[in-house]
Amino acid sequence: MLDHRLVQTAVIGHKNSDHPVILPMDAWELDRWRGAHPGYSYWCGLQLGGCGGELSDRRYTTKVCHFAHHRTAPVCHRKNNGESSADHLFIKRGVQRLLGKRKMKGRVETRDLGTGPGDAVDVYLPDSRRRLRFQLSAVDYRAWRRADDELADDAEGIDWIFSSEGPITQQFTGRHGYCLRVRCETVGGERRVHIGAEARDRTVSWTPLEDCTVTPSGIVTPDTEKIRLTRPRPRPTAFPLQGGLAFALVPEAGVPADSPFATKDRHLLVADVKPVDSPIVRALVSLPADTEVPPAEHVYRVADGARLLIAEGTAGWAVEARRYTRLNAHDAQRTGLWTPPAAPEPMVAPTVPAPRTRKPDPVSAANPVTSSEPPAAPAPLTRGEMTTAVRDALAQHARLRTTTTWETLARTVSPALAQYSDTGRRDLLVAVDSPLRENVPVLSALVRDRGEPLPYLFRVLSELGVPRAAVSHRIKRWAAVETERAFAAYGVPARAMPPRLSLEPEHPTVPQPATARKPAGFAARQRSADHRAVAPQHGRVDMASSDLSKVRDLRALVTELERMLPALGMRSRKRARKTLSSAQTWLAAYDGEALTTRQPAAVVRKKAGHFVLIVEGALETARESVRAAKQNEEKQRAREERLRRAADLGSRAKRATHSPFTAAEDPVGRLTRQLADVAAGGRTVALKHLDLGSGGSDPRHVLAAVDREMGSDVPLLSALVTGSEEVPVPFFRDILRTVGLAVPQTDEALLKIWRREQERAYAAHGNPPRPLPPRLVPTASQAAPPRT
Repeated sequence: MLDHRLVQTAVIGHKNSDHPVILPMDAWELDRWRGAHPGYSYWCGLQLGGCGGELSDRRYTTKVCHFAHHRTAPVCHRKNNGESSADHLFIKRGVQRLLGKRKMKGRVETRDLGTGPGDAVDVYLPDSRRRLRFQLSAVDYRAWRRADDELADDAEGIDWIFSSEGPITQQFTGRHGYCLRVRCETVGGERRVHIGAEARDRTVSWTPLEDCTVTPSGIVTPDTEKIRLTRPRPRPTAFPLQGGLAFALVPEAGVPADSPFATKDRHLLVADVKPVDSPIVRALVSLPADTEVPPAEHVYRVADGARLLIAEGTAGWAVEARRYTRLNAHDAQRTGLWTPPAAPEPMVAPTVPAPRTRKPDPVSAANPVTSSEPPAAPAPLTRGEMTTAVRDALAQHARLRTTTTWETLARTVSPALAQYSDTGRRDLLVAVDSPLRENVPVLSALVRDRGEPLPYLFRVLSELGVPRAAVSHRIKRWAAVETERAFAAYGVPARAMPPRLSLEPEHPTVPQPATARKPAGFAARQRSADHRAVAPQHGRVDMASSDLSKVRDLRALVTELERMLPALGMRSRKRARKTLSSAQTWLAAYDGEALTTRQPAAVVRKKAGHFVLIVEGALETARESVRAAKQNEEKQRAREERLRRAADLGSRAKRATHSPFTAAEDPVGRLTRQLADVAAGGRTVALKHLDLGSGGSDPRHVLAAVDREMGSDVPLLSALVTGSEEVPVPFFRDILRTVGLAVPQTDEALLKIWRREQERAYAAHGNPPRPLPPRLVPTASQAAPPRT
């Protein structure tokens, strides 16, 4: 029987030998090798994972020369036969030679970590109590951590040298500024060992092992020594803190000199920190160094951008703040970090001293008189403090995507706000939003009065410098757009703001045909005549011809229909949008917006009553569509409930008989396990590849049941299911509605939600699990418009 295995490496002398050799591949090199070593015998060594049988060298001129087993050799199950299969023995021999050259004591041994004897090479230096680990097999973070703890039991330092690049080497590079690597190159009948220093830019500088130095601080190459001297301090791990926090500095407490959180570009201070809904704790606070250290007698708030810093190997932690604001006296007292100072004692006029000192009465001293006056109330806020407090409160409402009222601001900011007149409120809001900037939303638009913008909002905008705010009829629409801008700017995460609505009226443009040259003044007169002819058709709607009550009814109907759009089906939504388009065009012309095309002229000539009728018809159709959708949803829920009950009965029967799952297994449980495996692998799965069993279950219903059983804050596993072209399944909106989440109106928003839920699923089912990114879609109750 012929041996067809191309064995390239062996050991010399006997089966337990650790003296490796590589057979030259070319015939002329093999001839030179035989002449130089006529007495060598070759073995399929046990330290190579071989059978221990003897090998013979085979010389070929038409193919690669290689070792071959003798006919009498035992059956060999050796996995690796190539050049790199003996690298651990070449590394072991190279380190032994280096220690002998440097006259150092050391123990070198190979390790089998589960995949073969060549998994690792361990070096122990007793004089410096240091270890070197040449990691030649693949390893994840948890296996590396266990090995590092094991090696650290009898060593004061460990150098890790990896054979291949991977997540662990990236961890080392990011934490220490460099990573040690090892590789072997074939030279004749052996492999030369090189040590490399991998920098942050992924470049590796290689040095032969014999040119390296072993010191008490580890193995050293010229490049590693240079990186060690210039590498930055390892960066602590950072986690975002949701909800913000408040802090007050403690200047009398000192910061540890060797704190891992100290950097040149930040102030590191001791403070009493109170996160939202948590007790007060003393910790380190890292503040930007481009500003002065804030005074210690105040309390400060970090509304967003705070991060928790944790340094590996230490029990300490710190809070990093990018921006912070000073709290007013009222809010500072509510945190528990500050109390108002006591009022100074009144000055007493000096009196003539008595001839002798009177001793205090023992009875009076034992029973001091207590004052019946109530404690002093907090000092009232100054004008600047009140402006800052109202601005912060409105920013918090924008972050939560809610509007507010003046009464709510009085309860949360200061009771003094309730005593403000309309003029005082207007002046305060002007100060809150001054100066007017295009890239900063006007927070005054968030304040509502009976669900509508403030009646004096146009005066606020006029004083801020908004053009035509005093005469425009579109203040309500302007406030709605500005509210969306505030939600986008202060949301978490922040989004791109839509453009600010202009209150300037637009004039219609009528194209002029090209004609021959006319007399002077003719063009101006012609434009004036054309404007008078076109204006009744394309300009503002004649207010006298439109009943104001009908216009108000039309606005209310349009608003109601807009709110119902997300809940409509495809056909109903298409009709509703077409109806809304014509009604909104008419209302825009009624509000003074100019129409730049001739196409909507027929729409503008209609009366308000006409659009009231067509919008009422569209509303009736929309209500019927919503009722039908609710009925279908109830039927789906009933069917899913029957599926779950049947699954529960089936699982109980299987547990009673101790039999494995069959084809009639619960499709919800089957699909949940499949999607969990897909999430653990960081992949997606096509709809046609779902494992629904042989029961013919509808994937829409089963996916909805899977996500409904997972819980409120658990990632949606249905986001891992793709359509035909790596897009969400067509019924992903129905799944969101079924599990109680808000349904986005645009496909772009739906795609962002779908991708974020994939990221959340990968984080939840990863190995190890990672912190979940925040969910982009709110619940249906949170997305509903607030009632005021």
